[in-house]
Amino acid sequence: MTLSAHIVVRQAGFGDVETLIEFSAAMAQETEGRCLDRDRLRNGTRAVLNTPERGFFLVAEVHDQDCPRLAGQLMVTFEWSDWRNGVFWWVQSVYVDPTYRRQGVYRAMHAEIVAKAATDPQVCGIRLYAEQNNHEAQTVYQRVGLVPAGYVVYEQDFVLSKRIDQAHKADR
Repeated sequence: MTLSAHIVVRQAGFGDVETLIEFSAAMAQETEGRCLDRDRLRNGTRAVLNTPERGFFLVAEVHDQDCPRLAGQLMVTFEWSDWRNGVFWWVQSVYVDPTYRRQGVYRAMHAEIVAKAATDPQVCGIRLYAEQNNHEAQTVYQRVGLVPAGYVVYEQDFVLSKRIDQAHKADR
C-alpha cells in the first residue's frame, strides 16, 4: 500500500532542524558506517537554512490521524554547468524513516523536486550520487526516472578524513 495521498512535501524550516540532524546522522551511519559529529552537522544544517544560495531541504510529512510526522528528507545544492549555461540541482542527504520505506515517500519528494526544477529556467537537470553498494537506493532512483550518468565521483575530504585518521590513531 502506498501512502502518497497522505504525504505532504514541504520546504524544511528551523523547526525541523533536530529531525534533519537525526535523519542525516542515521543515513550516514546506515549507508557508509560513519558516525557524524552532531554539532558540526547541526551547524551545517542551519547554514543551509540560513543561506538559500547554498541550497534547501525538503521534508515529507505523513499525516496519520491528523498528527503529522516527518518521514523523510532530502537536500538540494547547486552546481553551475558552463556546458549547459544552467544549474544542476544536486539531491543529497536523502533519508526515509525505515517505518515509511517502500510507501512512496521518496517518490513524493522526488516529484516535488522535478516540479520545482521544471518551473525554473536556470535549472538544466537534477543529479544525485549514491553509495556504490547501496543497490536498494539505486533501484529507487532508477524507478523515478534517474539514469546512471557515467561519472565516477572522486574526492579529497578535509573534514571526515581527519576524524577517521584521528580515530585510528586513538585506537592504537
